[in-house]
Amino acid sequence: MITLTPVAASLIGAALGGLVLLGTGLFFAGLRLRGEARAVLERAARLDGLVRECPAQALLVASDGGVQLPRQVQDWLGLPRPAAFLADLQQGETGLSPQDLAALTADVAAAHKAARPFERLVRAQGSTRQLRLRGGRGQGGVVVWVFDETENAATVERLSADAAQAHAAFDALTALIEAAPMPMWYRGPDLKLMMVNSAYVAAVEGADADDVLARGLELVDEAALTTALAAREQGRPVSTTLPATIRGARRMQRLYDVPLPGGGLAGFAVDIDDLEQAQGDLKRFGEAQRGMLDRLSAGVAQFSGERALIFANQPFQRLFALPPDWLAQRPEFDRVLERMRDAKRLPEVRDFPAWKAEHRDWFTAPGQIEEAWHLPGGTHLRIVAQPMPDGGLLLIFEDRTEQVQLASARDTLLRVRTATFDNLFEAVGVFAADGRLQLWNNRFRLAWGFEEAYLASHPRVDALAKAAEPKLAKPGKAVLISEMVRSATLDRQQRGGRLAFADGRHFEFAAVPLPDGNALFTMIDETDSRKIEQALRDRNEALEAADRVKTAFVANMSYELRTPLTAISGFGQMLEGGLAGPLPEAAGGYVRAILEASERLGTLVDNVLALTEEGRAPPVAQAQVALAPLAERVAAKLRPAVTARRIDFAADLHDAGLLSGDEEKLAQMIENLLRHALSGTPEGGRVLLRTDREGERARIIVSDNGRGMTKAAIARAFDRFAEPAITRGGERALGLGLPLARQIAEAHGGAIELLSERGQGTLITVTLPVRP
Repeated sequence: MITLTPVAASLIGAALGGLVLLGTGLFFAGLRLRGEARAVLERAARLDGLVRECPAQALLVASDGGVQLPRQVQDWLGLPRPAAFLADLQQGETGLSPQDLAALTADVAAAHKAARPFERLVRAQGSTRQLRLRGGRGQGGVVVWVFDETENAATVERLSADAAQAHAAFDALTALIEAAPMPMWYRGPDLKLMMVNSAYVAAVEGADADDVLARGLELVDEAALTTALAAREQGRPVSTTLPATIRGARRMQRLYDVPLPGGGLAGFAVDIDDLEQAQGDLKRFGEAQRGMLDRLSAGVAQFSGERALIFANQPFQRLFALPPDWLAQRPEFDRVLERMRDAKRLPEVRDFPAWKAEHRDWFTAPGQIEEAWHLPGGTHLRIVAQPMPDGGLLLIFEDRTEQVQLASARDTLLRVRTATFDNLFEAVGVFAADGRLQLWNNRFRLAWGFEEAYLASHPRVDALAKAAEPKLAKPGKAVLISEMVRSATLDRQQRGGRLAFADGRHFEFAAVPLPDGNALFTMIDETDSRKIEQALRDRNEALEAADRVKTAFVANMSYELRTPLTAISGFGQMLEGGLAGPLPEAAGGYVRAILEASERLGTLVDNVLALTEEGRAPPVAQAQVALAPLAERVAAKLRPAVTARRIDFAADLHDAGLLSGDEEKLAQMIENLLRHALSGTPEGGRVLLRTDREGERARIIVSDNGRGMTKAAIARAFDRFAEPAITRGGERALGLGLPLARQIAEAHGGAIELLSERGQGTLITVTLPVRP
């Protein structure tokens, strides 16, 4: 058994304690080092992830030529095995080309020696991949960053081709504009000239384009800027016709201004002076030709290229018994034939549709066509059809009845003449040059109620007029018969008129001078048309009376609405004023809503009363009114409503001068226009109020970009009490504001115009005379 002395035991204990403390310290030091090692590993992992995700890969080249090549770069170059040295970046037909490898080696050597950075674009052999190498000296060698530029290079190549094509197109367009024979120009957003062609320089007699741009020479006066401004504001091409002095001569030019997406405007001018002169000459020639044709004895009818009747002289109308008012409607060729057939003024055929189609081909015939018609009444017509260059047709109807009759015996001629006269639709009488009645038909005898024996005595026209006096509603009108026959026989003038008979019949009569010196007196019974006209007039009066009753009823109802409306408004104001004690906040809101509704209803009642004045202009108090301040006050009044609906409201108010009128009614007109615009504009829309002056007229313009109006809605926009057009699709309702606005504008000597397009918005313009 070992016996330890106290000193030895103490030394041993101290040694053991020191060992324990040393072990403990080493233990904690190991823990700390393990934590730092874990942090280093995590950081290395993050850096490795960043390197893998980086679009560029790092290639490290040592001073001895050794390389550290990332796997991604090896794949980009298509190398079958990793490269240990710089020369290994070319492996047979893969990797870099010999030229690219030599250039890269030189760049790396320069970076090693002079620390000179470099950048180079290389291509992998056997592929279309392009790599951008960007290197510089770093710690431990040269660091070369490798970027895959394949996609970027393709994009750059495509954009370069597009740019080259655009430059070529621009050069071609510039050459075309420069070579154009018409003046062409380009204006910047500030409407100043930025480019002109040679034709423009020659027109304004400038030295060159730079001289024209420096001096700001306009082709036309400042009115051209007005057209450019209108095109920019409207956002669409605008044209106008203005005179311009070109090379010392005053010529008419048609100017076109076209807004461009960049804010500028392109324009060109077309010389239409020769065109207008040619059109004027053509118009005068046509009028002279028609005047000549109207004086022909033959019937002449002219049809347009659309096959509508555009001219028919008097003989044609008499020949085919076509009323002038019907001919004025420009009937088509087929309708004229059908009307002539109904009047028995066409040859009788079995298959009329086929006959009509055959004659319709006259419009496209290669030359002149002649045809003879034998009408049921014994009339022989020679028809000449001449196709016109414009696709129309000229028809000449020559009555050859007399020539055919002269070839027959006198008795046959008399029978044919008598049968012809008796079968005419008109009542016809022929007076000789001495005023005696020579021929007449049965309709003539029945129309006047004369005995056959009396007419067989061949009375003079004066005696016949005397005998006709008792048969007329106004006996004094009988003298017209003798005057017209005398005018046709002696003065050779054609005259016409109307006579009303005592039994209620009405006749249209005419005295036409005949080639042999006689006068043809024709009478057409228009009693039925007069009766229809009177029936229409009576119906119109009944409708007007019904409208007056409706207007009176609306006015009375409006007056009746005032009493309860006044009570509602009064009690609402008392509640708001606290006469019934303090109100809760919610109740106060209700009261304000009641007052607003009462005010709106009161305005509607006033509008109804103003529109029930039977079309009379409302009384206007004459006073000087400044339009711009008045519009500003109306706009301020409506701003709360605009704000509540989140509408962009802009007021562009320019000095429009002083008006002479009623300030209150003018304010009401502007408010109605603004409310109409607000009612058709959804949330987020835009409403513009503008005032300006144009010459001696002040303008008020209200526009919006709302839903717009249909053509049917525009047609009845200004009708009083028109039926509101409200659909599930949000169609704008037509109220009383627009009719009342027009009534106020017209009462002040002005006018109102409405333009609208479905889905594009509405523009209303009011013009008023400015006080001198």
